[in-house]
Amino acid sequence: MTDNEQHDKKRINLTGLKRFFSLVRYILPYKYSFITGLLALSLSSLGTLAFPMLLGDLLDSANPEASLSRINTIALILLAIFAANAVFSYLRIYLFALVTQHMLASLRQATYNHLIRLPMSFFSSRRVGELNSRISADISILQETFTFTIAQFIRQIITIIGGIILLSLVSYKLTLFMLAFIPVVAVAARYFGKYIRRLSKESQTELASSNVIVEETLQGIGNVKAFNNEGFENQRYMESTNKVIQIALRGAKWRALFISLIIFSLFASIVGVIWYGVTLVNQGEGLTTGDLFKFILYTLFVGASISGIADLYSQLQKAIGATDSLLDLMEETTEELNHCEGVSEVHFKGDLEFQDVGFNYPSRPDVQVLDSISFKVGAGQKIALVGASGAGKTTISSLLFRFYDPQSGQISIDNRPIRTINLSCLRKQMAIVPQEVLLFGGTIRENIAYGKPGATFDEIVDAAKRANAFEFIQGFTEGFETVVGERGVQLSGGQRQRVAIARAILRNPRILILDEATSALDSASEQLVQEALDELMKGRTSLIIAHRLSTIYSADNILVMQSGRIVESGTHKELIADQHGVYYGLTRYALMNEGLISG
Repeated sequence: MTDNEQHDKKRINLTGLKRFFSLVRYILPYKYSFITGLLALSLSSLGTLAFPMLLGDLLDSANPEASLSRINTIALILLAIFAANAVFSYLRIYLFALVTQHMLASLRQATYNHLIRLPMSFFSSRRVGELNSRISADISILQETFTFTIAQFIRQIITIIGGIILLSLVSYKLTLFMLAFIPVVAVAARYFGKYIRRLSKESQTELASSNVIVEETLQGIGNVKAFNNEGFENQRYMESTNKVIQIALRGAKWRALFISLIIFSLFASIVGVIWYGVTLVNQGEGLTTGDLFKFILYTLFVGASISGIADLYSQLQKAIGATDSLLDLMEETTEELNHCEGVSEVHFKGDLEFQDVGFNYPSRPDVQVLDSISFKVGAGQKIALVGASGAGKTTISSLLFRFYDPQSGQISIDNRPIRTINLSCLRKQMAIVPQEVLLFGGTIRENIAYGKPGATFDEIVDAAKRANAFEFIQGFTEGFETVVGERGVQLSGGQRQRVAIARAILRNPRILILDEATSALDSASEQLVQEALDELMKGRTSLIIAHRLSTIYSADNILVMQSGRIVESGTHKELIADQHGVYYGLTRYALMNEGLISG
């Protein structure tokens, strides 16, 4: 059984409906408005059902024996019903919109809050565009459902049930004759509906894939342009959206066939009812012309409602599919990010220890990334991690932040296993300055303040000065209110690094990780950034992941990593003395790349 088949099977049973209606918990804070809206909807539907009855009575009054007062009374009652319906319709539309907007805002907020609390292992196996689609496309489907579809579905159910009851009161024989057509429609609804649901799911999946392409292309627009791949990306997006068109058109074809069958059944039943009704009138079965007129109108109402329910049922199934996707996301286990205000471990000394740590990524369980890693760092010391790409250096920083937990061994801070430390408190005492700095699209002030939300402007200025960023910031016309653009594109690499350092200084962490923070900079920028880094590292336990020698000469200890293991350790002077060691080879290679020695 394919995933789509499993999904369809899930959606047509009670489990799918239960999951969908579990969203009612987001409506509960607005239950009185919702109940009032339902009441207005019910009264509006019942008022509509009174229309054919009164119109039939009015038609029966079209004879010389009927009194003018009776005719006027029926007409006035009809006008009053129409006026009341107008009021009820207004209330229903407004109240359902009010409830839906608040409910969807709460759902979006809950989904986003849950999403950002999921562990890194979740994000390593998901694409950004797919997750964005969950919050945008899926919730948009639910918006249409709760604003329009459910209200119409209830209206049609009331019309069908009420209509059939009133039809029975007019003529039970005609009613049984009319109802004989319903099984045909029901069988068609089940057959067509199942296939339409499958196509709707495929269309949603393909639309999410096309959103992923847009997301990735815009995030990497620099690479797209550098490789002159605008045409390639455009073709990739066209192929994806064309698949959406093909699937949507297949769905439209089947929906069109379904609706055509419903329309044929509707008009066939109307012709049949008129024929049989005229026969009963002619046979003297107690039916008047007005009764036959009532019956025909009620048949139209019931038939139209049955026809409308088929399309509403399809929309409801799409909403159930969207609910499945959202709730699958909401059922993912989040990290335990409890507030740490007032908790004893808020402040660390900064002693750090790895004890026989072994690790492999959940997505690659067969690849040993770290193998029996052990080292100690005293509070306030600087330790450097060096080695070729893929040696496991950055993974160590990920484990420190507890983006992942090791499969074996233990990591301790201040002689406490980090698994026992409140996760929010742990990360509150740590900061990282990466090679590729991610700045948000707001102002320089907002990006620096990200290290300490709620910081005063004086604190932000002080952090910028200590990070050697104040001078270039003041050089902008808008100063600290300068908008950095998407991912900080308005700033140079060195400027972005110094903003990131200012952010880390403002955070005032006990443990600092520098992940090749100067490797992508020119010499002039590197000097300014290195001065800022030296200021940042004062009095803090620092882990330096670096290729450039200038950043590790002063380290208290250097750990040389190779294939996930520590193969050498010591100061620069100690390690360079071994001309056959790995560190010596790395150093010589680095000096050759920097043009300081020849091969």
